[in-house]
Amino acid sequence: MATKAIVGTKVGMTQVWDENNQVVGVTVLRVLPCRVVQIKTNENDGYSAIQVTYGMVDPTRLPQPEAGHFQRAGVTPGKALLELRLEDVSDYAVGQEIGVDVLDSGEKIDVTAVSKGKGFSGVMKRHGFKGQPAGHGAHKVHRKPGAVGQCATPSRVFKGKKLPGRAGGGRVTTLNLEVVSADAQAEMLLVKGAVPGPKGATVVVRNAVKAR
Repeated sequence: MATKAIVGTKVGMTQVWDENNQVVGVTVLRVLPCRVVQIKTNENDGYSAIQVTYGMVDPTRLPQPEAGHFQRAGVTPGKALLELRLEDVSDYAVGQEIGVDVLDSGEKIDVTAVSKGKGFSGVMKRHGFKGQPAGHGAHKVHRKPGAVGQCATPSRVFKGKKLPGRAGGGRVTTLNLEVVSADAQAEMLLVKGAVPGPKGATVVVRNAVKAR
């Protein structure tokens, strides 16, 4: 399980040059300081995690239960509440701020976000099928999946068969990405490569649990 985590917003992609003067494509994440609202422990909740928020919001624009939750914790209300599962929460306290400086350049991380929604898609786009033959009598079936069921036995299509449907729009985690730069003053995190989600997406960044 992760030992440290932060929440950021995807800004977009750009490129930087490394020490070998090679171009590196990076994703820019804006990481505002996160405030700890609640701490969950194995003794009280059955698992260890911290609940955090970021940004500022007028408490009168929040539902009363949510506004009361912030008020009881003595924490300024934020844009959202997110829970970060961590191995050890003994070093955290309610009201504590967590910044991007918890990560170091060169560190391996896992990034989680909701991927871009692709709408209703066929099997070639959704599952990577190669499609039907272009010739040999194939007629208007070039992007179709082909036979998916059986004959009289069992006379049905098994559950879980790869078929057309809605693609994307799901929770995705990309493992073992590399931190290129963590700038606490600019509140920016540069991650080598692409991360899930569209621009403006909320992303959760944890230290890699399967680092290699």
